[in-house]
Amino acid sequence: MKKTFTFVKVPHCQVIFGKKLSLKAQLFCMLKTFDEKFSGFLFVVILPFLLFFMSYYGFESSYTHFKTSERPPDFLFSSVYSYRIIPNYLSIYMTDLMEYCINNPLLSPFKNLFIKNGTPFYHGLFLTNTVFFILSSVIINAILKFRSVDFFSNIMMRRIIHLLMVFFIVMTQYTPSNCDTIALFCYLVGIVLTIKYHHTNRNLFFYLLIILIAVSTLVRETACLNIAFFAAVFFSLKEIKQKKIQFIWKVIPLLLSFLTPYLGLRIFLNQEEKSSFMEGIYIVANFTSPFNIAGLLFSAVVLYFMYKLCADDKNKLVFKKYLFFSLPYIGMITLVGLFWEVRLFLPLILTGAVIACHDFKKLYN
Repeated sequence: MKKTFTFVKVPHCQVIFGKKLSLKAQLFCMLKTFDEKFSGFLFVVILPFLLFFMSYYGFESSYTHFKTSERPPDFLFSSVYSYRIIPNYLSIYMTDLMEYCINNPLLSPFKNLFIKNGTPFYHGLFLTNTVFFILSSVIINAILKFRSVDFFSNIMMRRIIHLLMVFFIVMTQYTPSNCDTIALFCYLVGIVLTIKYHHTNRNLFFYLLIILIAVSTLVRETACLNIAFFAAVFFSLKEIKQKKIQFIWKVIPLLLSFLTPYLGLRIFLNQEEKSSFMEGIYIVANFTSPFNIAGLLFSAVVLYFMYKLCADDKNKLVFKKYLFFSLPYIGMITLVGLFWEVRLFLPLILTGAVIACHDFKKLYN
């Protein structure tokens, strides 16, 4: 009688029932598992760090004088930037930390290297943004793995999209700021909470989202885009026509969590005469300057690419709704921002990639 064996597929190796694997085979499986985990760590953490390092120290920014500022510039506390409470005070603490490190006798061999390549403020800015950039990369990796569409269920396809998103983040660092990467991290966490809430319907995720929006509003106005993403996922025109208004009751707490700190800060700081509502009106410059037009075209082309990346009609619908609910943010960019600073469009671009990869068919069935 011919003896047969049953094979069961387990990660990276095959096991034959009734036959013990040799020590060599077990060692091979262990090494292969370790290799995949290590390569994942290199891709998710180390590669983003190297790209970010190149952005800050390999290229000179023509936009700011952050690299020559010994301390956080005064305009961070006396202009429209003064509303960004958390990153501004974090900049002070990180500058103090870097001054301590540079003057520490234990790090004296590196003192000349530090001084040659920037100021305590600039090094503190780099360190802060690097930490939140890597955290953002980890969150992106988690989002792409969570209920992705069939096309992106392959790990190599997800890594291509991940790499693309990382490059978009890095390339915007030609205008480094002390708030963008912190705000981006908060925004991505908000996306996770929204998706988790929709899949599980657990109120815990909704309450955490409310808290996150309130806190991240003290970082940057990007917090409002978490409301836009929430609306894109939950809004249904069909339900509105049927006079089902549960969606409205869900959005109201999110709006209040954004407007309360947003307006409160402006009322308080304007009374102290420490800030201004905006730097200026740039709508004319945005449509006349070749640099701003180039920035607008770049952002529009990338957003179109993200839309085309959506293989399913449900994903395209969510993306359309997201852009619609983001119109107030886009309007503010047009009015008081500069299109050349494509970092302002970065949350929209990254969200497009997230929407393209996520399986929304299960959400709307």
